[in-house]
Amino acid sequence: MQNDKEKFKKDFIKRLIKFSLSIIILCREIRKDPVLWAIVDQLIRSATSVGANVMEAKSSSSKRDYIKFFEIALKSANETKYWLILAKEASNNNLNSQIQKLSQEVTEIANIIASSVLTLKGKKLFCILICHFDI
Repeated sequence: MQNDKEKFKKDFIKRLIKFSLSIIILCREIRKDPVLWAIVDQLIRSATSVGANVMEAKSSSSKRDYIKFFEIALKSANETKYWLILAKEASNNNLNSQIQKLSQEVTEIANIIASSVLTLKGKKLFCILICHFDI
């Protein structure tokens, strides 16, 4: 059981890194339009913050501190959803498919983090964790 848990953690970190890199690649394309530079900057910051805070939680000095980093990661994931919505609405249509995939991925990541926070806090899961935005 412990090996499964450790494998999940390692796979999740890899998933967060892949997500961050995918956002960076997308932003290279979006950044070609100077009007969208502010969106690109915010999108990169929020998306990479998700993985950074999950990684930082590993060196927490207490359970409370650990939970706090996961809560920050969750907030960053939700902020990333917002910037992806703006990017989709403001950029050219040939990026919509890529943005949609990344929107789905960040929703799944947010759900995993939210579930972890609830588990860490000892709360049972009786409701939908995260609002899903159709983008």
